[in-house]
Amino acid sequence: MSTQPQEYQAPVWNEPVIMEMGYPGRRGVVFSDVGPDIESRVGPVADLVPAGVRRRQPPALPELSEPEVLYHYLRLSQQTLGMMGVSLFGTCTMKYNPQVNEELAWRPEVTEVHPHQHEDTMQGTLEIVHNADLVLREMSGMDQFVFQAGGGAEAAFTNCAVVRAYHASRGELEQRDEIITTIQTHPCNAATAAAAGFKVITLMLDENGYPSLDALKAAVSDRTAGLMVGNPDDMGVYNPEMKEWVRIVHEAGGLCFYDSANFNGTMSKIRPREIGFDACMFMLHKTFGAPKSGVGGPAVGAYGCSAEVAPFLPAPLVVQDGERYHLDYDRPQSSGKIREFFGNVPVVLKAYAWVRSMGAEQIAQASDLSVLGNNYMEKGLLAIRGITRSHPDATSPRMEMTRYSVQTMKEETGVDVHDVLNRMSDFGVDPAWTSHEPWLVPEPFTPESGEMYGKEALDLWVAVMQRISDEAYSDPQIVKTAPHHQAIHRLRPGVIDDPDTRAMTWRAFRRKTGR
Repeated sequence: MSTQPQEYQAPVWNEPVIMEMGYPGRRGVVFSDVGPDIESRVGPVADLVPAGVRRRQPPALPELSEPEVLYHYLRLSQQTLGMMGVSLFGTCTMKYNPQVNEELAWRPEVTEVHPHQHEDTMQGTLEIVHNADLVLREMSGMDQFVFQAGGGAEAAFTNCAVVRAYHASRGELEQRDEIITTIQTHPCNAATAAAAGFKVITLMLDENGYPSLDALKAAVSDRTAGLMVGNPDDMGVYNPEMKEWVRIVHEAGGLCFYDSANFNGTMSKIRPREIGFDACMFMLHKTFGAPKSGVGGPAVGAYGCSAEVAPFLPAPLVVQDGERYHLDYDRPQSSGKIREFFGNVPVVLKAYAWVRSMGAEQIAQASDLSVLGNNYMEKGLLAIRGITRSHPDATSPRMEMTRYSVQTMKEETGVDVHDVLNRMSDFGVDPAWTSHEPWLVPEPFTPESGEMYGKEALDLWVAVMQRISDEAYSDPQIVKTAPHHQAIHRLRPGVIDDPDTRAMTWRAFRRKTGR
Protein backbone atom coordinates (compact mmCIF):
# COMPACT_ATOMS: atom_id res chain seq x y z
CA MET A 1 0.00 0.00 0.00
CA SER A 2 1.46 3.38 -0.98
CA THR A 3 1.94 6.03 1.70
CA GLN A 4 -0.44 8.96 1.35
CA PRO A 5 0.18 12.18 3.30
CA GLN A 6 -2.78 13.34 5.37
CA GLU A 7 -3.53 17.00 5.81
CA TYR A 8 -2.88 18.25 9.33
CA GLN A 9 -4.99 20.92 10.99
CA ALA A 10 -3.10 22.59 13.81
CA PRO A 11 -5.04 23.75 16.89
CA VAL A 12 -5.59 27.49 16.72
CA TRP A 13 -6.18 29.56 19.85
CA ASN A 14 -6.78 33.28 20.00
CA GLU A 15 -4.01 33.52 22.57
CA PRO A 16 -2.47 36.86 23.57
CA VAL A 17 1.08 37.15 24.85
CA ILE A 18 1.24 36.52 28.58
CA MET A 19 2.17 40.13 29.36
CA GLU A 20 -1.29 41.14 28.14
CA MET A 21 -3.06 38.67 30.40
CA GLY A 22 -4.09 38.61 34.05
CA TYR A 23 -6.08 40.65 36.56
CA PRO A 24 -4.85 42.95 39.34
CA GLY A 25 -4.30 41.10 42.59
CA ARG A 26 -4.44 37.58 41.16
CA ARG A 27 -1.65 35.28 42.35
CA GLY A 28 -0.42 31.79 41.62
CA VAL A 29 1.48 31.37 44.88
CA VAL A 30 0.99 33.34 48.08
CA PHE A 31 3.89 33.19 50.53
CA SER A 32 3.45 33.44 54.27
CA ASP A 33 4.84 36.39 56.17
CA VAL A 34 8.26 35.85 57.72
CA GLY A 35 7.78 34.49 61.20
CA PRO A 36 9.23 36.34 64.21
CA ASP A 37 11.63 33.50 65.01
CA ILE A 38 13.24 33.72 61.56
CA GLU A 39 13.28 37.51 61.54
CA SER A 40 14.92 37.60 64.95
CA ARG A 41 17.76 35.46 63.58
CA VAL A 42 18.31 37.03 60.14
CA GLY A 43 16.90 40.51 60.65
CA PRO A 44 14.54 42.23 58.18
CA VAL A 45 14.25 40.15 55.04
CA ALA A 46 14.53 43.21 52.76
CA ASP A 47 17.98 43.89 54.20
CA LEU A 48 19.23 40.60 52.72
CA VAL A 49 19.09 42.19 49.28
CA PRO A 50 21.88 44.76 48.78
CA ALA A 51 20.52 48.26 48.34
CA GLY A 52 22.25 48.67 44.99
CA VAL A 53 20.27 45.84 43.38
CA ARG A 54 16.85 46.52 44.90
CA ARG A 55 14.08 47.61 42.53
CA ARG A 56 12.72 51.11 42.92
CA GLN A 57 9.43 50.02 41.33
CA PRO A 58 7.73 46.60 41.45
CA PRO A 59 8.31 44.63 38.23
CA ALA A 60 5.57 44.90 35.61
CA LEU A 61 4.64 41.22 35.69
CA PRO A 62 1.33 39.67 34.63
CA GLU A 63 -0.89 38.69 37.53
CA LEU A 64 -2.36 35.22 37.01
CA SER A 65 -3.32 32.13 38.96
CA GLU A 66 -1.35 28.93 38.53
CA PRO A 67 -4.03 27.22 36.37
CA GLU A 68 -4.20 30.26 34.08
CA VAL A 69 -0.45 30.08 33.50
CA LEU A 70 -0.66 26.33 32.86
CA TYR A 71 -3.52 26.71 30.37
CA HIS A 72 -1.70 29.52 28.55
CA TYR A 73 1.45 27.52 27.90
CA LEU A 74 -0.53 24.38 27.11
CA ARG A 75 -2.39 26.26 24.38
CA LEU A 76 0.88 27.64 23.01
CA SER A 77 2.37 24.14 22.91
CA GLN A 78 -0.64 22.85 20.99
CA GLN A 79 -0.01 25.45 18.30
CA THR A 80 3.59 24.35 17.86
CA LEU A 81 4.29 21.48 15.48
CA GLY A 82 8.04 21.33 16.15
CA MET A 83 9.33 17.81 16.93
CA MET A 84 5.78 16.45 17.12
CA GLY A 85 5.80 15.12 13.57
CA VAL A 86 8.50 13.35 11.58
CA SER A 87 11.53 15.60 12.06
CA LEU A 88 14.52 14.79 9.86
CA PHE A 89 16.63 17.74 10.92
CA GLY A 90 19.74 17.48 8.76
CA THR A 91 23.29 18.50 9.82
CA CYS A 92 22.07 18.13 13.42
CA THR A 93 21.40 14.53 14.39
CA MET A 94 17.98 14.59 16.04
CA LYS A 95 16.98 11.49 17.94
CA TYR A 96 14.54 10.34 20.54
CA ASN A 97 15.51 11.31 24.08
CA PRO A 98 14.63 8.35 26.35
CA GLN A 99 12.34 9.37 29.17
CA VAL A 100 14.20 7.20 31.68
CA ASN A 101 17.27 9.39 31.11
CA GLU A 102 15.19 12.52 31.69
CA GLU A 103 13.93 11.00 34.95
CA LEU A 104 17.48 10.24 36.05
CA ALA A 105 18.64 13.77 35.28
CA TRP A 106 15.83 15.24 37.41
CA ARG A 107 16.70 13.24 40.51
CA PRO A 108 17.87 15.34 43.47
CA GLU A 109 21.24 13.57 43.40
CA VAL A 110 21.80 15.47 40.14
CA THR A 111 19.78 18.65 40.41
CA GLU A 112 20.81 19.53 43.96
CA VAL A 113 24.55 19.01 43.56
CA HIS A 114 26.53 22.25 43.57
CA PRO A 115 29.91 22.39 41.78
CA HIS A 116 31.40 24.26 44.76
CA GLN A 117 30.71 21.32 47.06
CA HIS A 118 33.71 19.48 48.41
CA GLU A 119 34.57 16.71 45.96
CA ASP A 120 34.19 14.12 48.75
CA THR A 121 30.45 14.87 48.71
CA MET A 122 29.96 14.32 44.96
CA GLN A 123 31.92 11.16 44.24
CA GLY A 124 28.97 9.68 42.33
CA THR A 125 28.75 12.69 40.04
CA LEU A 126 32.48 12.65 39.36
CA GLU A 127 32.37 8.92 38.69
CA ILE A 128 29.71 9.41 36.00
CA VAL A 129 31.74 12.18 34.35
CA HIS A 130 34.91 10.07 34.47
CA ASN A 131 33.15 7.00 33.06
CA ALA A 132 31.71 9.11 30.24
CA ASP A 133 35.27 10.20 29.52
CA LEU A 134 36.37 6.54 29.29
CA VAL A 135 33.47 5.67 26.96
CA LEU A 136 34.36 8.48 24.56
CA ARG A 137 38.02 7.50 24.63
CA GLU A 138 37.00 4.06 23.45
CA MET A 139 34.81 5.44 20.66
CA SER A 140 37.41 7.94 19.45
CA GLY A 141 40.82 6.48 20.28
CA MET A 142 41.74 9.68 22.13
CA ASP A 143 43.46 9.74 25.53
CA GLN A 144 41.48 12.35 27.49
CA PHE A 145 38.14 14.15 27.30
CA VAL A 146 36.89 17.32 28.93
CA PHE A 147 33.24 18.39 29.10
CA GLN A 148 33.46 22.12 29.80
CA ALA A 149 32.34 23.25 26.36
CA GLY A 150 28.64 24.13 26.30
CA GLY A 151 28.07 23.01 22.71
CA GLY A 152 29.75 22.28 19.41
CA ALA A 153 30.96 25.81 18.73
CA GLU A 154 32.50 26.02 22.20
CA ALA A 155 34.22 22.68 21.59
CA ALA A 156 35.67 24.09 18.38
CA PHE A 157 36.83 27.15 20.32
CA THR A 158 38.33 24.81 22.94
CA ASN A 159 40.40 23.30 20.15
CA CYS A 160 41.57 26.75 19.06
CA ALA A 161 42.60 27.57 22.64
CA VAL A 162 44.46 24.27 22.94
CA VAL A 163 46.19 24.81 19.58
CA ARG A 164 47.33 28.26 20.72
CA ALA A 165 48.68 26.89 24.01
CA TYR A 166 50.43 24.00 22.25
CA HIS A 167 52.27 26.20 19.76
CA ALA A 168 53.03 28.81 22.43
CA SER A 169 54.76 26.13 24.52
CA ARG A 170 57.03 25.46 21.53
CA GLY A 171 57.72 29.12 20.86
CA GLU A 172 55.91 28.98 17.51
CA LEU A 173 52.61 30.75 18.16
CA GLU A 174 53.63 34.02 16.53
CA GLN A 175 54.70 32.15 13.39
CA ARG A 176 51.80 29.68 13.22
CA ASP A 177 48.79 31.94 12.74
CA GLU A 178 46.73 30.07 10.12
CA ILE A 179 43.92 27.52 10.49
CA ILE A 180 42.81 25.52 7.44
CA THR A 181 39.20 24.39 7.08
CA THR A 182 36.76 23.58 4.28
CA ILE A 183 33.66 25.36 3.02
CA GLN A 184 31.48 22.37 3.99
CA THR A 185 32.86 21.99 7.51
CA HIS A 186 30.49 23.48 10.09
CA PRO A 187 30.84 27.31 10.05
CA CYS A 188 31.73 27.37 13.75
CA ASN A 189 35.18 26.01 12.93
CA ALA A 190 36.12 29.02 10.82
CA ALA A 191 34.32 31.40 13.18
CA THR A 192 36.01 30.16 16.36
CA ALA A 193 39.41 30.10 14.69
CA ALA A 194 38.94 33.75 13.72
CA ALA A 195 37.72 34.58 17.23
CA ALA A 196 40.87 32.97 18.63
CA GLY A 197 43.04 35.27 16.50
CA PHE A 198 43.92 32.93 13.63
CA LYS A 199 43.74 33.68 9.94
CA VAL A 200 41.36 31.25 8.26
CA ILE A 201 42.06 29.50 4.97
CA THR A 202 38.90 27.91 3.57
CA LEU A 203 39.24 25.22 0.91
CA MET A 204 36.54 24.97 -1.77
CA LEU A 205 34.99 21.72 -2.98
CA ASP A 206 36.25 19.74 -5.94
CA GLU A 207 34.14 17.80 -8.43
CA ASN A 208 33.97 14.74 -6.17
CA GLY A 209 32.38 16.74 -3.33
CA TYR A 210 35.43 17.45 -1.16
CA PRO A 211 38.56 19.61 -1.62
CA SER A 212 41.46 18.15 -3.54
CA LEU A 213 44.83 17.19 -2.08
CA ASP A 214 46.44 19.76 -4.35
CA ALA A 215 44.31 22.50 -2.76
CA LEU A 216 45.39 21.36 0.70
CA LYS A 217 49.06 21.23 -0.26
CA ALA A 218 48.84 24.76 -1.66
CA ALA A 219 47.36 26.01 1.63
CA VAL A 220 49.78 24.28 4.04
CA SER A 221 52.95 26.11 5.03
CA ASP A 222 55.18 26.81 8.00
CA ARG A 223 52.44 29.21 9.14
CA THR A 224 49.91 26.40 9.55
CA ALA A 225 48.71 26.04 13.14
CA GLY A 226 46.12 23.39 12.45
CA LEU A 227 43.40 21.77 10.38
CA MET A 228 39.74 21.84 11.47
CA VAL A 229 37.50 19.65 9.36
CA GLY A 230 34.24 17.68 9.49
CA ASN A 231 34.07 14.23 7.92
CA PRO A 232 31.52 13.37 6.68
CA ASP A 233 30.73 16.99 5.94
CA ASP A 234 27.40 18.77 6.01
CA MET A 235 26.45 17.37 2.60
CA GLY A 236 26.96 13.82 3.87
CA VAL A 237 30.12 13.41 1.77
CA TYR A 238 32.96 11.39 3.31
CA ASN A 239 36.51 12.27 2.27
CA PRO A 240 38.42 8.99 1.79
CA GLU A 241 41.76 10.83 1.57
CA MET A 242 41.64 12.11 5.14
CA LYS A 243 44.65 10.09 6.36
CA GLU A 244 46.75 11.78 3.70
CA TRP A 245 45.36 15.17 4.76
CA VAL A 246 46.48 14.54 8.33
CA ARG A 247 49.94 13.41 7.21
CA ILE A 248 50.45 16.57 5.14
CA VAL A 249 49.42 18.88 8.00
CA HIS A 250 51.52 17.00 10.54
CA GLU A 251 54.59 17.18 8.32
CA ALA A 252 54.14 20.96 8.28
CA GLY A 253 53.96 21.02 12.10
CA GLY A 254 50.22 21.63 12.51
CA LEU A 255 47.59 19.89 14.65
CA CYS A 256 44.47 18.22 13.24
CA PHE A 257 40.95 18.51 14.70
CA TYR A 258 38.07 16.22 13.69
CA ASP A 259 34.63 17.80 14.02
CA SER A 260 32.39 14.81 14.75
CA ALA A 261 29.07 16.65 14.59
CA ASN A 262 28.07 14.18 11.85
CA PHE A 263 29.31 11.14 13.76
CA ASN A 264 26.00 9.27 13.67
CA GLY A 265 26.75 7.54 10.39
CA THR A 266 30.30 6.52 11.33
CA MET A 267 30.11 5.67 15.04
CA SER A 268 31.68 2.27 15.74
CA LYS A 269 33.22 2.36 12.24
CA ILE A 270 35.78 5.16 12.49
CA ARG A 271 37.95 6.34 15.38
CA PRO A 272 39.42 9.79 14.67
CA ARG A 273 42.69 9.04 16.46
CA GLU A 274 43.30 6.02 14.23
CA ILE A 275 43.06 8.29 11.19
CA GLY A 276 45.77 10.38 12.83
CA PHE A 277 43.79 13.29 14.31
CA ASP A 278 45.13 14.96 17.43
CA ALA A 279 41.72 16.00 18.76
CA CYS A 280 38.01 15.62 18.11
CA MET A 281 34.67 16.59 19.59
CA PHE A 282 31.31 14.90 20.01
CA MET A 283 27.85 16.42 20.34
CA LEU A 284 26.47 14.78 23.48
CA HIS A 285 23.21 16.70 23.02
CA LYS A 286 22.65 15.22 19.56
CA THR A 287 24.53 12.06 18.67
CA PHE A 288 24.37 10.62 22.19
CA GLY A 289 20.66 10.83 22.87
CA ALA A 290 20.40 13.97 24.99
CA PRO A 291 18.00 16.70 23.82
CA LYS A 292 19.31 19.02 21.14
CA SER A 293 20.14 22.42 22.54
CA GLY A 294 18.09 25.40 21.53
CA VAL A 295 18.74 29.10 22.18
CA GLY A 296 21.80 28.39 24.29
CA GLY A 297 21.42 25.13 26.15
CA PRO A 298 21.53 22.63 27.61
CA ALA A 299 24.40 21.18 25.62
CA VAL A 300 27.85 19.64 25.84
CA GLY A 301 30.55 19.59 23.21
CA ALA A 302 32.82 16.84 24.53
CA TYR A 303 36.41 17.61 23.50
CA GLY A 304 39.00 14.85 23.40
CA CYS A 305 42.65 14.78 22.42
CA SER A 306 45.85 12.74 22.35
CA ALA A 307 48.21 12.43 25.31
CA GLU A 308 50.61 14.84 23.61
CA VAL A 309 47.99 17.59 23.53
CA ALA A 310 46.25 16.76 26.85
CA PRO A 311 48.47 19.00 29.06
CA PHE A 312 46.87 22.03 27.38
CA LEU A 313 43.25 21.07 28.11
CA PRO A 314 41.04 23.41 30.13
CA ALA A 315 41.02 22.70 33.85
CA PRO A 316 39.75 21.00 35.87
CA LEU A 317 39.77 17.42 34.61
CA VAL A 318 37.95 14.67 36.47
CA VAL A 319 40.53 11.99 37.27
CA GLN A 320 40.50 8.76 39.25
CA ASP A 321 42.96 8.10 42.06
CA GLY A 322 42.45 4.56 43.30
CA GLU A 323 38.79 4.32 44.31
CA ARG A 324 38.41 8.08 44.62
CA TYR A 325 37.63 10.71 41.99
CA HIS A 326 38.83 14.28 42.18
CA LEU A 327 39.08 17.50 40.20
CA ASP A 328 42.56 18.12 38.85
CA TYR A 329 43.29 21.85 38.80
CA ASP A 330 47.08 21.43 38.89
CA ARG A 331 47.70 21.79 35.17
CA PRO A 332 50.35 24.47 34.63
CA GLN A 333 50.15 24.29 30.80
CA SER A 334 46.34 24.47 30.67
CA SER A 335 44.83 26.78 28.07
CA GLY A 336 42.50 28.11 30.78
CA LYS A 337 38.79 27.80 31.33
CA ILE A 338 36.38 27.73 28.40
CA ARG A 339 33.31 27.71 30.62
CA GLU A 340 32.59 27.60 34.33
CA PHE A 341 33.15 24.44 36.41
CA PHE A 342 33.54 21.03 34.75
CA GLY A 343 30.61 20.61 32.36
CA ASN A 344 26.85 20.34 32.08
CA VAL A 345 26.47 17.23 34.24
CA PRO A 346 22.81 16.38 33.40
CA VAL A 347 23.68 16.20 29.69
CA VAL A 348 26.78 14.09 30.41
CA LEU A 349 24.61 11.77 32.50
CA LYS A 350 22.03 11.35 29.72
CA ALA A 351 24.72 10.65 27.13
CA TYR A 352 26.44 8.14 29.40
CA ALA A 353 23.14 6.36 30.10
CA TRP A 354 22.41 6.26 26.35
CA VAL A 355 25.77 4.66 25.55
CA ARG A 356 25.48 2.11 28.36
CA SER A 357 21.93 1.15 27.39
CA MET A 358 22.82 0.83 23.69
CA GLY A 359 26.07 -1.11 24.03
CA ALA A 360 28.60 -1.63 21.26
CA GLU A 361 26.40 -3.85 19.08
CA GLN A 362 23.40 -1.52 19.11
CA ILE A 363 25.56 1.55 18.48
CA ALA A 364 26.95 -0.21 15.40
CA GLN A 365 23.41 -1.10 14.31
CA ALA A 366 22.24 2.49 14.83
CA SER A 367 25.04 3.67 12.56
CA ASP A 368 24.08 1.13 9.90
CA LEU A 369 20.42 2.16 10.07
CA SER A 370 21.34 5.83 9.77
CA VAL A 371 23.29 5.26 6.56
CA LEU A 372 20.73 2.81 5.18
CA GLY A 373 17.83 5.16 5.85
CA ASN A 374 19.56 8.07 4.18
CA ASN A 375 20.39 6.15 1.02
CA TYR A 376 16.88 4.64 0.95
CA MET A 377 15.37 8.12 1.07
CA GLU A 378 17.70 9.31 -1.67
CA LYS A 379 16.22 6.83 -4.12
CA GLY A 380 12.73 8.14 -3.45
CA LEU A 381 13.58 11.84 -3.39
CA LEU A 382 15.60 11.82 -6.62
CA ALA A 383 12.62 10.26 -8.40
CA ILE A 384 10.56 13.39 -7.64
CA ARG A 385 10.26 16.06 -10.32
CA GLY A 386 12.22 19.21 -9.57
CA ILE A 387 14.54 17.71 -6.90
CA THR A 388 18.26 17.23 -7.52
CA ARG A 389 21.28 16.27 -5.41
CA SER A 390 24.45 18.20 -4.70
CA HIS A 391 27.37 16.93 -6.80
CA PRO A 392 25.08 14.70 -8.86
CA ASP A 393 27.99 13.14 -10.75
CA ALA A 394 29.91 12.05 -7.64
CA THR A 395 29.54 8.28 -7.34
CA SER A 396 30.34 7.80 -3.65
CA PRO A 397 27.25 7.17 -1.48
CA ARG A 398 26.27 9.77 1.11
CA MET A 399 26.57 8.86 4.76
CA GLU A 400 23.90 10.01 7.21
CA MET A 401 22.44 12.86 5.17
CA THR A 402 22.32 14.25 1.65
CA ARG A 403 22.08 17.84 0.46
CA TYR A 404 19.27 18.24 -2.06
CA SER A 405 18.01 21.21 -4.09
CA VAL A 406 14.67 22.43 -5.45
CA GLN A 407 16.34 24.94 -7.75
CA THR A 408 14.95 23.15 -10.81
CA MET A 409 11.46 23.35 -9.29
CA LYS A 410 11.93 27.06 -8.62
CA GLU A 411 13.04 27.74 -12.19
CA GLU A 412 10.11 25.80 -13.66
CA THR A 413 7.29 26.78 -11.24
CA GLY A 414 8.42 29.74 -9.13
CA VAL A 415 8.12 27.66 -5.94
CA ASP A 416 11.23 28.12 -3.77
CA VAL A 417 12.55 26.07 -0.88
CA HIS A 418 10.85 28.20 1.78
CA ASP A 419 7.51 27.67 0.03
CA VAL A 420 8.16 23.93 0.15
CA LEU A 421 9.07 23.99 3.84
CA ASN A 422 5.97 25.99 4.74
CA ARG A 423 3.76 23.54 2.86
CA MET A 424 5.33 20.55 4.64
CA SER A 425 3.83 21.66 7.94
CA ASP A 426 0.33 21.29 6.46
CA PHE A 427 0.90 17.53 6.47
CA GLY A 428 2.09 17.22 10.07
CA VAL A 429 5.74 16.88 9.03
CA ASP A 430 8.31 19.20 10.54
CA PRO A 431 9.76 21.48 7.84
CA ALA A 432 13.17 20.36 6.62
CA TRP A 433 16.42 22.13 7.44
CA THR A 434 17.96 24.01 4.51
CA SER A 435 21.73 24.21 5.11
CA HIS A 436 24.29 26.31 6.87
CA GLU A 437 25.21 29.63 5.36
CA PRO A 438 26.45 30.38 2.80
CA TRP A 439 24.29 28.23 0.51
CA LEU A 440 26.68 26.32 -1.73
CA VAL A 441 23.73 24.53 -3.31
CA PRO A 442 20.86 26.79 -4.43
CA GLU A 443 17.46 26.26 -2.76
CA PRO A 444 18.81 23.50 -0.48
CA PHE A 445 17.23 21.09 1.97
CA THR A 446 19.04 18.46 4.03
CA PRO A 447 17.05 15.63 5.64
CA GLU A 448 18.76 13.22 8.06
CA SER A 449 16.87 10.04 8.85
CA GLY A 450 19.05 8.85 11.72
CA GLU A 451 18.24 5.50 13.31
CA MET A 452 15.04 6.27 15.19
CA TYR A 453 12.53 6.49 12.33
CA GLY A 454 11.07 3.41 10.68
CA LYS A 455 10.56 2.83 6.98
CA GLU A 456 6.95 4.04 7.20
CA ALA A 457 8.01 7.47 8.53
CA LEU A 458 10.64 7.85 5.80
CA ASP A 459 8.07 6.84 3.17
CA LEU A 460 5.68 9.47 4.54
CA TRP A 461 8.37 12.17 4.36
CA VAL A 462 9.10 11.30 0.72
CA ALA A 463 5.37 11.15 -0.05
CA VAL A 464 4.89 14.65 1.33
CA MET A 465 7.67 15.93 -0.94
CA GLN A 466 6.05 14.13 -3.88
CA ARG A 467 2.69 15.76 -3.09
CA ILE A 468 4.28 19.22 -2.88
CA SER A 469 6.09 18.70 -6.18
CA ASP A 470 2.84 17.67 -7.85
CA GLU A 471 1.16 20.80 -6.50
CA ALA A 472 4.04 23.03 -7.56
CA TYR A 473 3.76 21.84 -11.16
CA SER A 474 -0.07 21.82 -11.30
CA ASP A 475 -1.14 24.75 -9.09
CA PRO A 476 1.94 26.51 -7.63
CA GLN A 477 -0.13 29.05 -5.68
CA ILE A 478 -1.13 26.32 -3.24
CA VAL A 479 2.51 25.96 -2.25
CA LYS A 480 3.45 29.62 -2.56
CA THR A 481 0.71 30.65 -0.12
CA ALA A 482 1.28 27.85 2.43
CA PRO A 483 0.88 27.07 5.26
CA HIS A 484 -2.91 26.83 5.18
CA HIS A 485 -3.63 24.90 8.37
CA GLN A 486 -1.32 26.39 10.98
CA ALA A 487 -1.94 28.74 13.89
CA ILE A 488 0.15 31.47 12.27
CA HIS A 489 0.38 32.20 8.57
CA ARG A 490 3.49 33.61 6.94
CA LEU A 491 5.26 36.49 8.58
CA ARG A 492 5.97 39.49 6.42
CA PRO A 493 9.56 39.26 5.14
CA GLY A 494 12.04 41.30 7.12
CA VAL A 495 9.82 42.03 10.12
CA ILE A 496 12.01 40.23 12.63
CA ASP A 497 15.11 41.94 11.22
CA ASP A 498 13.73 45.48 11.43
CA PRO A 499 15.39 47.30 14.37
CA ASP A 500 12.47 49.73 14.51
CA THR A 501 10.03 46.95 15.42
CA ARG A 502 12.14 44.11 16.78
CA ALA A 503 11.96 43.92 20.56
CA MET A 504 13.57 41.50 22.98
CA THR A 505 11.61 42.65 26.04
CA TRP A 506 8.01 43.67 26.73
CA ARG A 507 9.19 47.12 27.76
CA ALA A 508 11.01 47.59 24.44
CA PHE A 509 7.99 46.26 22.53
CA ARG A 510 5.67 48.78 24.17
CA ARG A 511 8.11 51.61 23.56
CA LYS A 512 8.52 50.78 19.87
CA THR A 513 4.87 50.07 19.14
CA GLY A 514 3.28 52.70 21.40
CA ARG A 515 1.11 50.08 23.11
